[in-house]
Amino acid sequence: MSSGDIDRLLEIMVRLRDPQTGCPWDIEQDFRSIAPYTIEEAHEVAEAIERNDLVELKDELGDLLFQVVFHARMAEEQGAFAFGDVVASVSDKLERRHPHVFGDAEIADAEAQTINWETIKAQERAEKGEHDDSVLAGVSRGLGALRRSVKLQKRAARVGFDWPAVEPIFDKINEEAEELKEAIASADRTHIEEEVGDLFFALTNIARKLEVDPGMALRASNHKFERRVRAMEQLAAQQGLDLSTLDLDAQEALYQQVKQDQSSG
Repeated sequence: MSSGDIDRLLEIMVRLRDPQTGCPWDIEQDFRSIAPYTIEEAHEVAEAIERNDLVELKDELGDLLFQVVFHARMAEEQGAFAFGDVVASVSDKLERRHPHVFGDAEIADAEAQTINWETIKAQERAEKGEHDDSVLAGVSRGLGALRRSVKLQKRAARVGFDWPAVEPIFDKINEEAEELKEAIASADRTHIEEEVGDLFFALTNIARKLEVDPGMALRASNHKFERRVRAMEQLAAQQGLDLSTLDLDAQEALYQQVKQDQSSG
């Protein structure tokens, strides 16, 4: 990639935002309106990676890069910072947080690097005047809920607040499931929401202990469910039936047939 490639993209963004000749939709956007698209593009990158589709990954990474350029352009229009400042900032940060690569420090392994990374981040927060000494300091509230759960749990584990093994977490999951049943019986919506969250948190904990990314695992289950329901619809149509008109027992029979066919296939 040459600097000309980036310059072309930056110039495209300038033209899109031109108040006189630009695109009406792009001109109307601001940081808040674009943020959901930025998150969506990041998810689509993860989706392409999960499918191991490198052609699609190239396109999705381009879309994500465009989001960065979009935000940087809006900031430049306000006189806050430009794309070059974003690049300089992340370059400085990477060099600062990898002293074993760009300096004389020695890091034994990946685990030691993770600890050193967090130490450096804590120093950076202190230099900014952020005086939060908690082991949970710096875990962004902007993370997706599942990802943030994992990070919070990993941080707590550093001070020993963690399950010693996987087995006790099953008891915790069962406990949270029972508490959810009690909340449902109480018909207290706030309590129900709280207990659903606690159950999710316990499930995330067991995923972390098993070194499974809960978000990736859930996406895989979503794909599997979608694939099976679509197959059920096709199977029902082949039999001259409409899936929506079948009772639950008939639908379950189709589901089990599809499940068996896909497992054996």
